[in-house]
Amino acid sequence: MEKTIGNPISWAARTFGATSDHVTEAVAEIGSADVRALPIVHTLTMQDLRACLKAGYADFLETRADAVFIVLIYPIAGLLMFGLGLNMDMVPLLAPLIAGFALIGPVAAVGLYEISRKREHGGEAHWLDAFGVFRSPSFGAILALGFYLVLLLLAWLMVAQGIYAQTLGPEPPTSAMAFVTEMFTTGAGWIMVIIGTATGFVFALVALALSVVSFPLLLDRKVGLPVAVVTSVRVLRHNPSVILAWGAIVATLLILGAIPMLLGLIVVLPILGHATWHLYRRAVA
Repeated sequence: MEKTIGNPISWAARTFGATSDHVTEAVAEIGSADVRALPIVHTLTMQDLRACLKAGYADFLETRADAVFIVLIYPIAGLLMFGLGLNMDMVPLLAPLIAGFALIGPVAAVGLYEISRKREHGGEAHWLDAFGVFRSPSFGAILALGFYLVLLLLAWLMVAQGIYAQTLGPEPPTSAMAFVTEMFTTGAGWIMVIIGTATGFVFALVALALSVVSFPLLLDRKVGLPVAVVTSVRVLRHNPSVILAWGAIVATLLILGAIPMLLGLIVVLPILGHATWHLYRRAVA
């Protein structure tokens, strides 16, 4: 009989236990022979990116109702953050919050990787297949990596708050309109925009290096967290222009999806999620 999640409390306890075990294993694996036995990384071209997006779109069309159901959490969470931003103390962090939420986008797309993997193996995809992630031998490592990305998001928000405090702050703006006006009509506002954009690029680059193929790799093979992360970094180093172009495509589509009150992400996120799986297949032997 197929295993199910079962009692939520016992499942949560097992999950956190597995996460702890994977963190311990990750520390033990660093510098070991297993870490050096890395998967082979392929050379990518811009044509590969077009093919991945095309395949991701095909996966979305095949299971679009299922994918939309799964990723509703993403725009809903974004709208909740937008509501928090209406608080004057949070207004300066609204843009960094929305932009930074993309840092944890790979975590939200893990279920989509599982659907693409199922379709690749010739099976009929169903939205319940996304929950097959919970049965993955590497689920603890997936959770651990997701936790690290959340920490990266929190670090970005702290840095963004510090940039605001040193430029337009430290007092909160009187209104959202006053904040926008001051941001684009004063020297301090432009300094904040320039420094914030450059700093955000660094955080985005770190997230891209850590997660471009690590989540699909953990889902597809029983490997340790260090192996997945090091392989992801190697994909970036081996294909810098292509992976940076991929990051630019992801950022652009996420911005376009966020414009209509984040609702466009209902379509953008599943396409990018499925496409990321196909990118992994082309990047890692």
